[in-house]
Amino acid sequence: MIPNQWYPILETKEVGNDKPVGVRRMGENLVLWRDLDGNLVCQGARCPHKGANLGDGRMKGNTIECPYHGLRYGTDGACKAIPALGTGARIPASLRVPVHPVREAHGLVWLWWGDQRAELPDVQIAPEVADNPLLHWTMHWPRPVHYTRYIESVLEFYHITFVHRDHWFNYIDYALLYGTPRKFGLDGRERYLSATKVANSRFETDGQTLRYSFDGQDENDPANSSHYDVTFTFPCQVHIKNDQFEVTSWLSPIDEHNTEHILRWYEYPNAKPFLRSPSLRLLLPRLSLYMEKWIQDIQDVRVMEGQEPKVTGRGVNKFIQVDELNAKYVAMRDRLIQEARAGAAAPAAAERTPVAPSAAGVPGVLPGGRAAAPAEPKPRRGGGKGTAVTAVRKTG
Repeated sequence: MIPNQWYPILETKEVGNDKPVGVRRMGENLVLWRDLDGNLVCQGARCPHKGANLGDGRMKGNTIECPYHGLRYGTDGACKAIPALGTGARIPASLRVPVHPVREAHGLVWLWWGDQRAELPDVQIAPEVADNPLLHWTMHWPRPVHYTRYIESVLEFYHITFVHRDHWFNYIDYALLYGTPRKFGLDGRERYLSATKVANSRFETDGQTLRYSFDGQDENDPANSSHYDVTFTFPCQVHIKNDQFEVTSWLSPIDEHNTEHILRWYEYPNAKPFLRSPSLRLLLPRLSLYMEKWIQDIQDVRVMEGQEPKVTGRGVNKFIQVDELNAKYVAMRDRLIQEARAGAAAPAAAERTPVAPSAAGVPGVLPGGRAAAPAEPKPRRGGGKGTAVTAVRKTG
């Protein structure tokens, strides 16, 4: 994972004030809950007493109660009560859970994965998402693939002709999205399968946001063309818009082998004159999400599960001319990881006690990984309530 970034981990509405919610993200088990004032709390889910998962516990006032022995932890991570020792017992200072900085924005809960900082940066949301006025519906689900391969797949669309051609439900997609009215949509599959050429592509970089536009075109019939605008914002947000649909994906790491796909589908503007009620207009995005979850996305994941190596990076792929967005993503991801590593190494070098060369030799550079696929730094969590802890995850 790229350190010093905000990662979306679930929808805001999923965390209520009646019970904790346990999730696994960034290679760690986490528990989220709200205090009596409705403030969101995110903590490490492992009870330090005997390792039970606090996500299976319950709320007790402004504390979360361990399901095993009833130890209760406050919003600052410190243990507040040990029932077995009775009221007024001395509680060891070591009985505490890590508290992780989180924010709520645009309907999602965002987790800070990075160094301790006095002030944390704003959550990065591209204006295509932040200022989008359309109604939308959001769902999420896990998949057994590394998040880099998932992002790589969503960033390009010239695979869809070959991956999504055979399932019976795709014929409905062809007819509604690619068929022509004069043939009642029956020419949709033929038009869809013939538009394999990537044409008229444009690419630009805006800080940590990458924008790429292109036409999926029939080489023998340029009029059979679909225009796509793809916007990627680090670490894991992809926004896609074309004439037929508009979606936003967040590919959030669960761990080194699994990814949570948070997908937001926007209303179809062409349906607005016919479906005046917002609730009715949301039916189509909800149907599209179910279709994506159970059909198209599964087809993509089957291919991704067979990819080698499991993690993308510099030197892994032989990119072709139309992979400009993929190539830039890989290069920038590598650079952001290197920058985070350099930032983490500088304080460590300053704190290191000098050793005489005669005793230990000349100090060298801290070991990293290969330049093509660098080992990622171990970020420290901080900036929220309670005591920060050091994460000990190393990923591809």
